[in-house]
Amino acid sequence: MSLLPDRHPNLDFFVLDIADAVPKDDMASMEHPLFSLATKPDMRHLEYRSGDNVLKIRPSGLGLPTIFDKDILIFTISQLMARKNRGEPIGDTVRFSARELSVATNRPIGGNHYKRLEDAFARLQGAQFVTNIKSGGKIETRIFSLIDEGGFVRTDDERFRLDYCEVKLSRWLMRAIETDQVVTISHDYFRLRRPLERRLYEIARKHCGSSPKWQISLTNLQNKTGSNAPIKRFRHNLREIIKADVTPFYRFEIDEADLVTVRPRSVQMALSPTITIPEWAEEQARARARSLGWDYYV
Repeated sequence: MSLLPDRHPNLDFFVLDIADAVPKDDMASMEHPLFSLATKPDMRHLEYRSGDNVLKIRPSGLGLPTIFDKDILIFTISQLMARKNRGEPIGDTVRFSARELSVATNRPIGGNHYKRLEDAFARLQGAQFVTNIKSGGKIETRIFSLIDEGGFVRTDDERFRLDYCEVKLSRWLMRAIETDQVVTISHDYFRLRRPLERRLYEIARKHCGSSPKWQISLTNLQNKTGSNAPIKRFRHNLREIIKADVTPFYRFEIDEADLVTVRPRSVQMALSPTITIPEWAEEQARARARSLGWDYYV
């Protein structure tokens, strides 16, 4: 299956921060399967264990937050990180238009924005995450949502047009931003059609990065994705994704023993230690990257 078309090839440079905000994802949600891969309401109560650490997820009235709901979080995190990298003050609240969100995340503009956003905000704010934290000989239980608030304002006229959206991130996500526990992801992430494709890309980006390869058993990979499909079906879905071979930056392989290998499409080579970059070139590179909306630090 091919990538979705690039719905907005000509970015609107008159929209604040769109050109400058490189997509960023927080590493904690890339590590753990916090988002449902289902396309219908997922009402499961989930529990993940790693040693003595426990993470429980309780769905909202509309179900668990989906991998497509996560677009909103990626967008807001990207906006805050762009401001932080420019040396500007940041807070936990981001205001944006539905158009800005659609352009940045490759969504169609128009249609039932109001209903889609209302449902996404309800799932992101309504789902509860329960985790235990060990500190100073004590065990704390923390209950939180991914966002504290989410809403929108519409014009008070006959058309009730959507004016702007506003999201207040949870303290959990703000700690990731403040401590730089985020990584740059590909714009093509938003062109991946299947929820599983998006989750596999996240896992590859988090665990493989720029290493020559990363390996994991099929069973453990399924656990990491959060898929509840039978293992036979999961294997089939993975083989289809491998055959399509559209995952940004990474290739997946699976052998007869169900060992999955992830490799970057091109391995980065280290520069010779004898090569030095003059100071003026560094400044020009920084300015050029900023003008193109690239993340200079990457």
